[in-house]
Amino acid sequence: MFEIIYNGIVENPNYDETIGKVVKQCYEEEHLQDSNLILTITLTTPEHIQEINKQYRNIDRATDVLSFPMFEKPELDKKIKSKDFELEDMLGDIIISIQKVEEQAKEYGHSFERELSYMVVHGFYHLMGYDHIEEKDREIMRAKEEKILERLKIKRN
Repeated sequence: MFEIIYNGIVENPNYDETIGKVVKQCYEEEHLQDSNLILTITLTTPEHIQEINKQYRNIDRATDVLSFPMFEKPELDKKIKSKDFELEDMLGDIIISIQKVEEQAKEYGHSFERELSYMVVHGFYHLMGYDHIEEKDREIMRAKEEKILERLKIKRN
């Protein structure tokens, strides 16, 4: 279902546990448990995420989370509806800056667990083809994100 890659940071079983329960809830919510869709989540440094952001998006700055989906939304929706998955199809990659998670948790006044969970959910819904460029799309995506966090009883404060 998912793989966690540590790049430039120390492995942490608490991160693994948090990510595991969030990904499981996301898959259940979107009925993907039997899909064989795999995603990778890389936990890394601001420097590494900045390199990736510059290389793939031509944006030379660190960010909190990047998502690289393997499917366009219509193609993914069709695959989900028909259950037409190859063995171990890749859903995509999520890359998270752990330092940014720490900073934002403090800035927003909530727990590290809540911020990491949000980054995973946010990245997941980008992989599912959602975005937040237009206000109406942002509202749809935010509602999905909040539903996952509420089901897991992960509060803002």
